[in-house]
Amino acid sequence: MIFDIITIFPQIFDSYFSESILKRAQKENFIKINIHNLRDYTNNKHRTVDDTPYGGGAGMVMMVEPILRAVSSIISNFQFPISKQFSNSNSKISKPKNTRIILFSAKGKRYTQQDAVRLSQYKNIIMICGRYEGVDERVAEHIADEEISIGDYVLTGGEIPAMTVIDSVSRLLPGVLGNKESIEQESHNEAGTLEHPQYTKPEEFFPEGQSASGENGWKVPEILLGGNHKEIEKWRNEKQKHR
Repeated sequence: MIFDIITIFPQIFDSYFSESILKRAQKENFIKINIHNLRDYTNNKHRTVDDTPYGGGAGMVMMVEPILRAVSSIISNFQFPISKQFSNSNSKISKPKNTRIILFSAKGKRYTQQDAVRLSQYKNIIMICGRYEGVDERVAEHIADEEISIGDYVLTGGEIPAMTVIDSVSRLLPGVLGNKESIEQESHNEAGTLEHPQYTKPEEFFPEGQSASGENGWKVPEILLGGNHKEIEKWRNEKQKHR
């Protein structure tokens, strides 16, 4: 899968995508992440990507023109013809069927695990990271396929949501996680369901300063130590949390 991120702060992503599972997924060619500086798609010496909003108001709004140029350039690399991008003024930009264009927006649909599963079926995902007061609405109307929000709060930009989507989608792709059960048994596989509690060694832990007499230790539930897998599975099902 190929992820293309359009941003005005490309270096934000350097550390996160260079560690752990996402680093290995790129090295083993399960995913490819391309970062595009929106300022490279401007047509003036100041590399301007924003302007004042029509009708007045605080802040600046990101302009539609450089965003369209960036998206068009990315799509052109898919070997897909875009010479006639629009059939009428209300149509969306042309693109391959296996490509999804996402605009991160506070007014977008709240992102869920079910969205991650849906997006994992695409070959190419293009992500537009907004900044400032917002993005010209024509981007949502004519370029993006959908608007996504990762929660009911305001962020300074779409870069963190882009990391969230790439992380959550990538781990669903075949081969990215070494153990298939890690996906099958985790939280949110079913809407509103959270994974059961997990424990590891030692069986009994004594925080510093507490007595080792046994009565004050933090213990692993006995049922997990007995080896009865049927009873363990029953306990885990009972301990799953439902939102």
